[in-house]
Amino acid sequence: MHFQDPWILILLPAAALLVFLGRRIEAVPSFQFSTDKFADNLPVTFRIRLHRGLVLFRLTALLLIITALARPQSMLQESSIETEGVDIVLSVDVSTTMLAEDFDAGVGRKSRVDAVKDVVREFINNRRDDRIGITAFAARAYTVSPLTLDYGWLLQNVERVKVGLIEDGTAIGSGISAALNRLKDSQAKSKVVILLTDGRNNAGTISPLTAAEAAAALNIKVYTIGAGTKGLAPFPAKDMFGNKVYRQVKVDIDEELLRQIAAKTHAKYFRATDTKSLRDIYMEINRLEKSHIEEKGYVEYKELFHLFLIPGLALLLLEIVLNNTVLRRIP
Repeated sequence: MHFQDPWILILLPAAALLVFLGRRIEAVPSFQFSTDKFADNLPVTFRIRLHRGLVLFRLTALLLIITALARPQSMLQESSIETEGVDIVLSVDVSTTMLAEDFDAGVGRKSRVDAVKDVVREFINNRRDDRIGITAFAARAYTVSPLTLDYGWLLQNVERVKVGLIEDGTAIGSGISAALNRLKDSQAKSKVVILLTDGRNNAGTISPLTAAEAAAALNIKVYTIGAGTKGLAPFPAKDMFGNKVYRQVKVDIDEELLRQIAAKTHAKYFRATDTKSLRDIYMEINRLEKSHIEEKGYVEYKELFHLFLIPGLALLLLEIVLNNTVLRRIP
C-alpha cells in the first residue's frame, strides 16, 4: 500500500494524545462526595464497561479518518519500456552567428538554428530505441531536455533551443561538458554526443580538448559538426526604416579543433552545409553497439481512502449516538 500524502500520518500520535487528555478531563466528577465506600460493592454492569470503552471508539475513529486523509492507494499497474538503444545527447550552438541565413529551405533562406531544429525533429521522429537528450550552449551551456524515450515531450522542448536566451559567445568546452553530465551515469554501452557549432571556441572556462579527453575517459563518442558556409554568410539586420536587410558577416569554423575533438573520442567530424551531413551521422549511430535500456512509463493507483474513512465516520457517529442516548451520563 502506498500513501499519497504520508506526512499527514504524523497527526496520529497527536490525535491519540488529545483523546487521552480529553478522557482525563471527563474523568473528573461533577459532584464531589466525602467518601466512596458506599459504591465499593456496586456491580460493574455492561453499560458501565461500554461507557468506559467509548474512548476507544473515538480514538479508533480519529485514527481511521487521519489515515484516510493520507490517501492510501494500491498499485494496479506499472508499465515499463524495455528496449535496445543508444544514449544520445544533441549539443547545439545557439550563439548569435547561428542566425546567419545560409541554409536553403527550398522556398527561401533559413537560419542555421532553424535548419538544425528541423533536422533534429526529423532525427527524433526517426528514432525508436534511443534515449535522447538535448543541451544548448553559447557563452554558457544549459540543459534543454534530459535523456528520455518520451519523444513527444522531447519534440516540445526543441522549441527551447533559441538564440539570445543566454550571453553570446561560443563555449564549445562547456557544451561538451554539459552533454557529458547527462551521460556520465548512463549504463548504456554506447553513449554519443553530437555537437554542432558554426564558430570558434571563444568563451567558457573549460578547454574543448580537455572536455574531449574527459569524454574519452568515460567512453563517450563526440561527433562534431561544423555548420554553415566558411567565410562570408548573410546575416539578417534592420535598416534605418526597419526593413529586413542582409549584411555579409565573416564566420570562421575551427574545423581543426572539431576534428581533434572527434578523433580523441574515436568519432568523426562532419561538415554540414545542408542536412546530408547530419543524415550521415545518423547512419553511423545505427551501426553502434546496442545496449539494454529500461525506462518506467506510468503507474496506475487505486484509491483506498474510503476503506478507512467510512468505518471511521461510522464509529464516530456511533460514539456520539451512544454517548447521548443509552450511555448518557447524568450529570
